Amino acid sequence: MAESSSSPIAAQPDDGTRQLLRWGASMVGAGLVAGILLETVLGGFSPTGASTNAGWFALIVTLTSLPFGGLLLALGVAKWLRNRRIAKSR
Repeated sequence: MAESSSSPIAAQPDDGTRQLLRWGASMVGAGLVAGILLETVLGGFSPTGASTNAGWFALIVTLTSLPFGGLLLALGVAKWLRNRRIAKSR
């Protein structure tokens, strides 16, 4: 049977919030892992850059995925909070 729209637990339409949260968190996680590997296994970095080729790759992954993943995650959290506020007002 179909649920009526007056149901208190009506399903919210899929607006991409879950995907933003999932991809944002995974990108931040990948950036953190790359940064930890850079510092512990791949020789670290100095003011002039990383000390190994793999370290440079880890530095690039860290410096690209942390800001972009953080923005995706922040957008996902903002959408989740907005959806929660809208659902409470119904």
